[in-house]
Amino acid sequence: MKQRIITAVVAAALFLPIVFYGGLPFVLLTYFLATIGLYELLKMKKFNLFSINGLLSLLFLWIIIFPKQYDHFFTSFYYSKTELGIVIILLLLAYSVVTKNRFTFEDVSFSILSAVYVGIGFYFFMETREAGLVYIFYSLFIIWATDSGAYFIGKSMGRNKLWPEISPNKTVEGSLGGVVCAVIVAILFVLFTEISAGMLTLIGITIVLSVFGQIGDLVQSAFKRHFNVKDSGKILPGHGGILDRFDSLLFVWPILNLFHLWL
Repeated sequence: MKQRIITAVVAAALFLPIVFYGGLPFVLLTYFLATIGLYELLKMKKFNLFSINGLLSLLFLWIIIFPKQYDHFFTSFYYSKTELGIVIILLLLAYSVVTKNRFTFEDVSFSILSAVYVGIGFYFFMETREAGLVYIFYSLFIIWATDSGAYFIGKSMGRNKLWPEISPNKTVEGSLGGVVCAVIVAILFVLFTEISAGMLTLIGITIVLSVFGQIGDLVQSAFKRHFNVKDSGKILPGHGGILDRFDSLLFVWPILNLFHLWL
């Protein structure tokens, strides 16, 4: 527990000032986090990030998360993000031929989907920051509340397993408790911040986000169980890897942006 607290304090001291400042430092932070996240996924599959397929996956990831405010770069470059992404996919498919199918179609699919999974989440991390700091902290606090509520309520009241094949310790009671805790945080945001959504609207959005945050957590648990690893990485002592900390948020940030008309 002591190690977890120390890591959390140090990570927050490094992470939060950059989130507050925004701009290019925030973009670089996002690229760093996303790159480590992709590295962790490829490592589960025993792919080397610095192999040909690893570097192509990394380039695809970097194209996906390229921020909207710098889109003029592609105008001067004459090719769009979509066109460059198609080229990367074709190169990965061609690589399966060059390797005489040692790098298979399934490997191509894994490489592409890994970049998409990590890339979409972190792209919308930047989009959420562009919408305003309040939405970043709203997303962080409701997921922290969901995780904490699910853990403590599940530990004290949990009786029915939520999805034992994927995560044997999670319970239905804990899951519902996590949603309730997230709703309480949402009410506090309406009362004490300048978030523009009304009370009922934000409660409804929060319930959806809390549920999908838990699904994101289960997705990462499914990956780890499939590849027989305990944590996605070791970069955060006591916490695991980047994907262990951002698994819920990779689902929450894109969905939060789908609600932009109500926020």
